[in-house]
Amino acid sequence: MRYGMVIDLKRCVGCYGCQLSCKAEHATPPGVFYARVVKRESGTFPNTRLVFLPLLCFHCANPPCVDACPTGASHVRTGGVVDVDHDVCVGCRACMQACPYGARYYNRDPRPYFGDQGPTPYETARGSGGKRGVVMKCNFCLDRVQAGLDPACVANCPAHARTFGDLDDPDSEVARLIRLRGGTQLEAGLGTDPSVYYLPP
Repeated sequence: MRYGMVIDLKRCVGCYGCQLSCKAEHATPPGVFYARVVKRESGTFPNTRLVFLPLLCFHCANPPCVDACPTGASHVRTGGVVDVDHDVCVGCRACMQACPYGARYYNRDPRPYFGDQGPTPYETARGSGGKRGVVMKCNFCLDRVQAGLDPACVANCPAHARTFGDLDDPDSEVARLIRLRGGTQLEAGLGTDPSVYYLPP
């Protein structure tokens, strides 16, 4: 089994629902977004189109971040999910340099949302557990997936632009969409073999 995600660029309307639901699920610090949406313009004037490009960790089959990690903190989990063990991470940030997609964040200093009003959400949340000096990233909401739920970004996309499933199962919805709609990987030439595919707009 290899978990993967398909993002339909034709359906994405740039509402940022995925970005905000991910932030709420993981209670990430200010300025940290495991799921991001960037705007891109395609075509040439006057025939241009605004395209929204959702980004996240691509959970590569050949992850350079795992190879670069000197402690083994960056590792591959069930279903090909690339994750970080915060008890092993020493914060050297070699994995951040190795990731070609900019999908990792360093939890440096406390940056509270509400001043001195007690613990910040990310200090009491799952994931990094508020541990500072470690690298944080998307893990496909593996705890939700193991409970039979979709990742937060998939479950909260109002346009149903995201589909999650098993890339190794040819009968799964993600495999069918990739096959029928010509799904492509971002920067496939890098040889990382991402587990996230995009359907053309």
